[in-house]
Amino acid sequence: MSTVTEPARTDPPTKGAGPRLSDRSRAEQRLGWKLAMPAFVVMLLVTAYPILQAVWNSFFAYRLTDPENREFVGLNNYVVSLSDGVFWDAMKATVLITVITVIVELILGFIIALVMHRIVLPRRTLRTVVLIPYSIITVVSGFTWLFMYQTDTGFVNRWTNWIPGVADNYDWFGSFWPSIFVICLSEIWKTTPFMSLLLLAGLAQVDTSMEEAAKVDGASWTQVLFKVILPNMKAAIMVAVLFRTLDAFRIFDNIFIMTGGANGTNSLSGLIYRQTIDRTEIGLGSALSVILFVCVLIIAAVFVRGFRVDLTQGRS
Repeated sequence: MSTVTEPARTDPPTKGAGPRLSDRSRAEQRLGWKLAMPAFVVMLLVTAYPILQAVWNSFFAYRLTDPENREFVGLNNYVVSLSDGVFWDAMKATVLITVITVIVELILGFIIALVMHRIVLPRRTLRTVVLIPYSIITVVSGFTWLFMYQTDTGFVNRWTNWIPGVADNYDWFGSFWPSIFVICLSEIWKTTPFMSLLLLAGLAQVDTSMEEAAKVDGASWTQVLFKVILPNMKAAIMVAVLFRTLDAFRIFDNIFIMTGGANGTNSLSGLIYRQTIDRTEIGLGSALSVILFVCVLIIAAVFVRGFRVDLTQGRS
């Protein structure tokens, strides 16, 4: 009499459960947390107190010159800020500068990254020269562009007086759009090298064998670019665009130096400076700082979700 052995029953995998980590992977994770924890704790101690203090101050009507008359007003500072037309003018200028500079820098940075990636002989020298504008202090760069476009000391008007509407005494900082043009131009000149450096790191991760296989199959350069190179650079593009967008959204130096926020060119950071430093309105300035912080968090969340990039894919 023979017996039939039933196959061993296995429980179905839990829905949504990821792959089980090996002992080595878990050990690497623990080591990573141990190495990162000191820096994480220091950053938390340095940043948590100012953020919480700003949130707390935003609930009070509080002037630095009259600290005794401190009154709790709840969300009134946020209501006043969001209902003020000056705030929305600053928001419009900030968003406009951010969108223009990031788009142009992404295109120019990718072109420069391609050149630096393809060139062979003077590669290190070329990378060093490209990074010179980014190494210049922003204040020095801002004053340089200001002097270049001044009507009396600048030389740009003499070089561009052949353009219709531009004369030797044309005031670039006398109205909104010319001021925005110069501000964006100075930002693009200075920070495009940063964008190109991040994109160059992404280009280095693209497998050249995939490009060669696409060319053998008859793909044009444009098809190789959009079907092979850019998809494999998605993580690098996301990091570059995210970092640069967050930096551009907090622009202050160039606007403060060139226009001082005149002609509707003030940014959110400049508005915070005006409320907190010039008018010593700590409550309103803190509320604007919290609003700017929330905007930065929203931008980061939108980019991370929009690109849908798993930054752990390159872990191996």
